[in-house]
Amino acid sequence: MAQTAMTVRVDNNIKMQFDSLCEQFGMSANAAINVFINAVVRTRSIPFTVRADEDYVRQRALEAFHAPHPETPELTLEEINAEIQRTRQERREHLEREQQEQVKRA
Repeated sequence: MAQTAMTVRVDNNIKMQFDSLCEQFGMSANAAINVFINAVVRTRSIPFTVRADEDYVRQRALEAFHAPHPETPELTLEEINAEIQRTRQERREHLEREQQEQVKRA
């Protein structure tokens, strides 16, 4: 399999800590990076949680909320109220079923 070189810029102190940990794990930094890259490709995800600054996330959510959504049809007030009533009825029915199941189990 053909291979390619990759250059990554890292803080010197972090790199020294990383090298030391890799040595303790019995592998080179190069091997550790390859393990990471293969895990990302295999799982199609980053193998740890990546979080954005909360203010940034909140701002993006507000922008998305206020952005026009042409694919979403406008509902009349009557349609909105009917949707609310339907949801409330479904919730009541669900709660009643759960209560009945609890009574049967008791």
